[in-house]
Amino acid sequence: MADNGKQHAPHRGDMTGAKALWATLANHGISTVFGYPGGAIMPVYDALTFYPEVRHVLTRHEQGAAHAAEGWAKATGEIGVCMATSGPGATNLVTGLADAMLDSVPLLAITGNVASHLMGTDAFQEADITGITLPITKHNYVVRDVEDLPLIVAEAIRIARSGRPGPVLVDIPKDIQLAAFHGEIPAPHARPEAPAPSPESIERALELLRGAKKPVIMAGGGSLDASAEITALARAWDIPVITTLMGLGAFPSSDPLWLGMPGMHGSVAANRAISEADVLLGIGLRFDDRVTGRVSGFAPNAAIIHVELDAAEIGKIIRTHVPVRGDAKQAAQLLAEGAQPTPRPEWKAQIEDWKSRTVTPETYGAGYAVKAVVDRLRPDDILSSDVGQHQMLAAQLARFEKPRRWINSGGLGTMGFGLPAAIGAGMAEPGVRSVVIAGDGGFQMTAQELATLKMYDVRNVKICIINNSFLGMVRQWQELFHEKRYSEVWLGDSNPDFIKLAGAYDVPGYRATTAEELPAAIDAWLSDPKSALLEVVVPHEHGVFPMVPAGAALYEMIETEPVRSPDLSAQMQDAAEEASEA
Repeated sequence: MADNGKQHAPHRGDMTGAKALWATLANHGISTVFGYPGGAIMPVYDALTFYPEVRHVLTRHEQGAAHAAEGWAKATGEIGVCMATSGPGATNLVTGLADAMLDSVPLLAITGNVASHLMGTDAFQEADITGITLPITKHNYVVRDVEDLPLIVAEAIRIARSGRPGPVLVDIPKDIQLAAFHGEIPAPHARPEAPAPSPESIERALELLRGAKKPVIMAGGGSLDASAEITALARAWDIPVITTLMGLGAFPSSDPLWLGMPGMHGSVAANRAISEADVLLGIGLRFDDRVTGRVSGFAPNAAIIHVELDAAEIGKIIRTHVPVRGDAKQAAQLLAEGAQPTPRPEWKAQIEDWKSRTVTPETYGAGYAVKAVVDRLRPDDILSSDVGQHQMLAAQLARFEKPRRWINSGGLGTMGFGLPAAIGAGMAEPGVRSVVIAGDGGFQMTAQELATLKMYDVRNVKICIINNSFLGMVRQWQELFHEKRYSEVWLGDSNPDFIKLAGAYDVPGYRATTAEELPAAIDAWLSDPKSALLEVVVPHEHGVFPMVPAGAALYEMIETEPVRSPDLSAQMQDAAEEASEA
């Protein structure tokens, strides 16, 4: 691992704003920061040499730093920290901040800025980063007085962690970084306790559950830290459980009560159960449009109980009959204590019938390849994904027995998220295998982070690229809804040799192009003692089903892939070649 000059750190000497920043981070238990230096944050990076207890990871792009910090936070449940200079450095963090905001990820972003007297003058590499990020952070700050710096950083950490987690940005002008600091470094804030649900709301929820004939529980990303309590609740009432894309792992997939994921690419069982339920208990979710489909057709027969910490989310999308504002863990415990399980043989039989409609990929393609990889995961392995068809296939086919083993970009759907997030998660848990499934398109957006693997000799990241030579999800929509006009989605002629690309960064590479080659390639890839890359070349035209078309209700889902004309691949190839010639 690169030492960044830390082995022989000099005496810390006189305290400056920059040193006070690192002292505050260290005092709050921050052990790792992902970032990229530049002129306006240079004093902070100089001060870093005095604080060897904090590891800095030099990514190859600021967006990679933000996603790596997200991966760290999603895997551990603790705050992730990223850092950048002013102007383009700060704006390169924006995508990661928006991603963290939508997925409720505790993130602290620290940016340098031009000196205070230059702010607002269009100085070199100046950007109003607090104005830019106001809509995509829980809060942000510009430090105006060096004596306030540690208190602001401590408060930012508290805000990012508390309540519904999210990103907070602290912008520090260069003169504040250099100024002498004479104050005290604050102790960490005690984490505030989440509000307990009101007894009245719990009793109203219990009344609905007692009378339910077709109940279902839906657990979202806000339920991950209440996994044990939700599992106990479902078993006490004998109610089937659906876990959203962000909630995968909140309920063990091996439990017979688990129905899979809901929504646009959800399971038949999950979507049919929602459509037929008479009581739906939602815990820690925001009823995102990809979950609900057409709102008027979502759970049309159900009374909705919504357990949610963020009051703004209750009733925002779906009419709520019983709002239960408060901590998911406490709510689940209280609802389990009032359990009165009722035999529902007809409902259980119907559920089992829907569950039997699960289709296992048997023909070699993207789904076949993803299943071959996820079937080799161990219970402690972390699985990250990029965004696209492979993401939905991984969510459909992977099985998680515990929370925080699934990391993906849910709300923002950020291509390029997968690799840096897997690196962040892998560095947070170096004893655990961190696997990422990416597409050939998304991988290339942050492929430079292979250098981070090399620089820090990270050995536990396993990268799988599903290469179908297309922007697969966009291609699928063009096929289904745009009369097969394949516009600007062909990548095949310009894709690099991914094995050679990995080799340039000293990352071993393996490739499979057929079903027969795949098992041995996976074996070699997973058994390699270093981080390694596996490219699986698959047919172009694979789709992801079930699928709920945009604007449709969940009960209007397309359960299986439509039969294609035999010349589809040729049509696609011709369209791609015509586009490239043009």
